[in-house]
Amino acid sequence: MDLRDTPDEAGFREELRAWVDANLPAEKRGGRGGAQRFEDPFIREWSRKLYGAGYAGLTWPKEYGGAGAPYSFQAILYEELAAAQAPTHIGVIGLSMAGPTIIAHGTEEQKARYLRPILAADEIWCQGFSEPDAGSDLAAARTRAERRGDVYVVDGQKVWSSFAHIADFCILVTQSDPDAPRYRNLTYLLVDMHAPGVEVRPLRQITGEAEFNEIFFDGVEVPVENRLGEEGEGWQVAMTTLLHERATLGFALTATLDALFGRLLEEAAERDPPPHVREALAREWIELQALRYTNYRALGTYQRTGVPGPEGSGVKLRWSEANQRLTKLARELRGPSGILDDGWWNHQQLRSRGNTIEAGTSEVLRNIIAERVLGLPRSR
Repeated sequence: MDLRDTPDEAGFREELRAWVDANLPAEKRGGRGGAQRFEDPFIREWSRKLYGAGYAGLTWPKEYGGAGAPYSFQAILYEELAAAQAPTHIGVIGLSMAGPTIIAHGTEEQKARYLRPILAADEIWCQGFSEPDAGSDLAAARTRAERRGDVYVVDGQKVWSSFAHIADFCILVTQSDPDAPRYRNLTYLLVDMHAPGVEVRPLRQITGEAEFNEIFFDGVEVPVENRLGEEGEGWQVAMTTLLHERATLGFALTATLDALFGRLLEEAAERDPPPHVREALAREWIELQALRYTNYRALGTYQRTGVPGPEGSGVKLRWSEANQRLTKLARELRGPSGILDDGWWNHQQLRSRGNTIEAGTSEVLRNIIAERVLGLPRSR
């Protein structure tokens, strides 16, 4: 396999790099991440610039406002934005999860209504999957959607919802038939976050920031026309969402880790670290290359079949643990100054503790790998 850019890919990379250099101010590069992606007004401005330049929704069909570009271009976009330490599009959940799911399962009316505002960052989306008693077991969701004529009445609670406090819409998995068999009892809804009965409460993290939220639904009326897919088919629709979440996520994660490693390497070169730190840096570099080549393998599968494979789960699992090790190593290298000066690395290390929980816990991802890659029997 030739892993070098094709002439078209190389041209796209060069064009993108020049555009970023011309449009991203130096002072907006290399932010701390976390809640900054909600707080800085520039993030939405930057998102609209990405849309105006044609870089939002690269792989979406042209008829829905995308560029119809190959998936390799999306991977290059992630790599170059991470290398430039640029902010991500504020509509990340809409772009990578809600939008592709609407394209796959939505009616033409739903596609016409929701897709372009996602690209333009005019409407922000959040995800309503996890619950207090169903964090990683989506089929055990208890948020109830009872159909009453032309509406579903929704009652329940969701948790760990990024962007919920600024979101306009939510992709919501609900239990619509408590008597139906498991996996056939769910219905997938598109919910207006400004509707009466929706309440969002922030969750304070170890970093001191409130980056995630709880969402409470108390008699919220959702029009039946806002259902995605058929009633009782919410599990299948949700699997589309999760597959797309992890389809090219590996490139974004690995590119971000690469930029982080480069920053750490520069600091290490200034400090002449002891041998054990040098050995740890070498191990992390090897892990980074393994992630990169696994991404290429996953991309090849995706391009051939149009269906994301299980490699994304493996990359997310290994990245989350690698990011925790790398940020811990940075704090060790810097000593007390890592906490007492600007605290940038300290913030990264604290934030990394959530990596093995969000977007699928490490335990769930190991089960996916065991069953779908290794062919081991199900645990239950």
